[in-house]
Amino acid sequence: MKYSGLVGKLLDEANAELGDVIEVRKTKDAQTGILMPHHDFSDASIITLKLPNGYNVGIKVDQNTKAKVVSKRESKNRKKPVLPRDPAKKEIAVISTGGTIASYVDYRTGAVHPAISAEELIFSVPELLDLCNVRAKVLYSILSENMKVTHWQGLARAVADELNSGAVGVIVPHGTDTLGFTSAALSFMLRNLTGPVICVGSQRSSDRPSSDAIMNLLAATRLCVESDLGEVVVLMHGESADSFTLAHRGTKVRKMHSSRRDAFKSINIEPIARVEGPEMTFLSEYTKRSKGPVELKDKIDGNASMLHFYPGFEAEHFDLIAEKVKGIVVAGTGLGHVSEEIVGSIKRAVKNGVHVYITTQCLYGSVNMNVYSTGRDMIVAGAVPLGDMLPETAYVKLMWAMGQTTDPEEVRKIMLTNIAGEFTSRRQI
Repeated sequence: MKYSGLVGKLLDEANAELGDVIEVRKTKDAQTGILMPHHDFSDASIITLKLPNGYNVGIKVDQNTKAKVVSKRESKNRKKPVLPRDPAKKEIAVISTGGTIASYVDYRTGAVHPAISAEELIFSVPELLDLCNVRAKVLYSILSENMKVTHWQGLARAVADELNSGAVGVIVPHGTDTLGFTSAALSFMLRNLTGPVICVGSQRSSDRPSSDAIMNLLAATRLCVESDLGEVVVLMHGESADSFTLAHRGTKVRKMHSSRRDAFKSINIEPIARVEGPEMTFLSEYTKRSKGPVELKDKIDGNASMLHFYPGFEAEHFDLIAEKVKGIVVAGTGLGHVSEEIVGSIKRAVKNGVHVYITTQCLYGSVNMNVYSTGRDMIVAGAVPLGDMLPETAYVKLMWAMGQTTDPEEVRKIMLTNIAGEFTSRRQI
């Protein structure tokens, strides 16, 4: 948005435009930075500058404030860069879907915008090109909360194509908020992987000094080029400092903090690998690369729902949802429980042909419906417990299972089969 009022007048008198480097002086104090746009959350008397250290600062303008242009913004058309290729290096693929990691700082204006191409994203981390050749494309440019079943399918197809055409690994830059859902979907849709599929995000945009994008992308690249990993994983910071990253199994990972750089944790298992600079250590058993070809199983039926039980959850609400869907995953309390009222709803839903599966909202530990009478009543009603499978993984798997078959017994068989490490027999304490 444009500045108005006193700020607008001040900038007009200085002939200052967005993207110019300007000096704003109040009495003896002065700040110099790139003039950023005004936005609705800022007071009309505030002027925003991006400082040389990458952070933004708001300066309250009064009648005594002075402004002058230090340098004008460059007027250049952004062109799609061309990635170099070295025949002696291995080749990886980068398939971008959007999110914070796919934002790119425009040093001409100081603003952050979505990369116009995956090539642009790669050139923001030029060290990648020292390790390998990169073929890159933007498949989607969306916020991760806007991902849908059809996006998962398109991504799975693109990944299979890249691996089957010679890439030694695929990196998927992705928004962090629903990264666990996408990694689970890819884990079920892709078989016989000839290299790792690494879903990678960042918690800090690239215009911030604390950005984790570069370190995460470099670690993902090393796993692709230098390891024998053949699984879908999520790779993010292992702690808040820039010390190491961790690769988590795609079906056993959860975002556990809204903003920390080490927000992602492996649930009930150890992470698969730790990458610290050029060193990588495998921490648990993992599936190794196959000889291929990669098998694609991307049929999925999105007509399912995931419900989080809570005290006061009305049976009427459960019944309304059960009328609209073919399958329901319930995140129950503790060992996987719901109220007596909802047990009746489960019974009605199962009688009407709806698949009902039970997980625990506790995340750590496992469902056990044989301890209390409520759990036993749920089993009699037709609910199927899913051990220590994460609720979001179970939700994705149920949709995928319904896409493979319409036979209820076959759906049940698929749901209870450990396909991509979604069940853990021995859990971390």
